[in-house]
Amino acid sequence: MNGGPSIIRRPTSEKSNTELTNSLRANFLASKLAFAPNSNGHRNGNGLSNGLEPCELHATHHSRWTLREGDTTYIPAIDFAISGLFEERSEYDITVKLFFLPSTRTSENSLHTQEAISLVLKELHVPSIDLLIVSFQGVSFDADDDEDEEIEGDQNQETEHLNDMIETWRTLEELHAKGVVAQIGLAEFGSERLRKFLPRTNIRPSVDQINVRDCCVVPKSLILYAKQEKIELLTHNDCTNILPKGTVRDLLGSGDQGVHLLSASSEGSDELSGEVEPQWVVKYTAVVRDRGVIENKGYFAMAELQP
Repeated sequence: MNGGPSIIRRPTSEKSNTELTNSLRANFLASKLAFAPNSNGHRNGNGLSNGLEPCELHATHHSRWTLREGDTTYIPAIDFAISGLFEERSEYDITVKLFFLPSTRTSENSLHTQEAISLVLKELHVPSIDLLIVSFQGVSFDADDDEDEEIEGDQNQETEHLNDMIETWRTLEELHAKGVVAQIGLAEFGSERLRKFLPRTNIRPSVDQINVRDCCVVPKSLILYAKQEKIELLTHNDCTNILPKGTVRDLLGSGDQGVHLLSASSEGSDELSGEVEPQWVVKYTAVVRDRGVIENKGYFAMAELQP
């Protein structure tokens, strides 16, 4: 028996791309400040430690505030020992959303999924999450016309993309079967795409999260089909391309808003150099069940550095 609405609208504040960019910038700066020479841990109005000039901050070598493990560099260095939740796992609803970005190779989606979930579990010190929503590259939702959410291109391209999504979905199904994820869901799927996707799944999505841009109208066809298939509709204001390539370069580069970690040229510099290709972003939220309060919220992002 269901006495609730057909669609659940989540209250939102700033858009996720703005929130993510601001979070990354603040985290990079705080980590770099912590290891800057002559830093006493106190910041002035410019965000710098008292007595610390910008040139001194930029002079902080990246090896002091980042971590290199094999061919992977963590920016900033991660210490999972100081993270985690305050209460027992049973006290929380943990939701995770994984964004595959435009430059991601679909053949890598399964590996990226496992990497992203592993980071979240380590960060929160939990063995499982309640809901994992996946946002596929190249998939967007048009609330004005539910038919327009088809992938651009010919029938062969559409079929190939569907095959790629199903292959990734198999990884989510495995995580569900292992008890790592209690529920799995999709983002930006209209009724036509769902009709093609659902028959090929072993475990059906429990959630379809859609972005209703600049309005509150959800197509009736989608509402009816989701109800028929027992799929909960959620709304959101996340950007599909939550972390553009240019944003990453600005954050890591030598501009006014950058941390001087990424150099435009490898000549005469020990900074990282090359072309940055963002691959995925994962957003996690831990809500205390009996109070509805967000205790822990954050992001992890992964990018490849091409020569």
